[in-house]
Amino acid sequence: MLFYRAALDLSPASRRYVAGLIREHRRRIGSRWRALPSERQALLVLVHLRRNETFPALAAAFGVGLATAHRYVTEVVELLAALAPALRAAMRIAARKAFVILDGTLVPIDRLAGADDRRFYSGKHRRHSVNVQFLTDPHGRLIWASPTLPGSTHDLTAARFHGIIDALTQRAIACYADKGYIGAGGAIGTPYRRRKGRKLGKRNKLFNRHHAKIRALGEQGAAALKRWHILRHARCSPARLTAIVQAILALHHHTN
Repeated sequence: MLFYRAALDLSPASRRYVAGLIREHRRRIGSRWRALPSERQALLVLVHLRRNETFPALAAAFGVGLATAHRYVTEVVELLAALAPALRAAMRIAARKAFVILDGTLVPIDRLAGADDRRFYSGKHRRHSVNVQFLTDPHGRLIWASPTLPGSTHDLTAARFHGIIDALTQRAIACYADKGYIGAGGAIGTPYRRRKGRKLGKRNKLFNRHHAKIRALGEQGAAALKRWHILRHARCSPARLTAIVQAILALHHHTN
């Protein structure tokens, strides 16, 4: 366990991994002096992502300026995000599985000023957020997570935008998804929808129950992302969240 005023539920290997990236980056750019050694910068970043600690609190706890804390986090998030698997790499992993599960989750954000406010508001969930699509294996283990889109984006629209449906269909990778993806077609299997004024037949009900049991495992993918508290309620600009999600995906693949 790592300790930062209280236990941080990450292994020391996580800090060593991030610290190694920082040391290599500093060597590459020829950085001669920093306010914090690489191990302390790594811990600062992990605290920010895992505990969603604010920049003023980080600056005070690590004895650096507010701008330095922000710069250190941004630097490492970009380093990690560059290592996250792209959709093409995820498809190579998915092709070795019996099937995959597609789902989406919302990352709550603060209300925005101006015209973007409405785009980021999810009427269904009644909160401002960004939409993240993700894929898991049959056991619910996270394979891939997408760049973010405004919270008003429907899951099916988001999946099409990211090219997930086409990628799965082209490789004939079977995929389970919930009712939000009805109409996707291709390799995406969804439950039967009851038409207005009509009941589902017994066979369709049985299929839906079986489908729901399998698809429910995919919710572990959202849980894996939300274990990083910054994705429970992000206080930063939505523009930064794609890099943060990708950084967390890279950390997840390294530590699992």
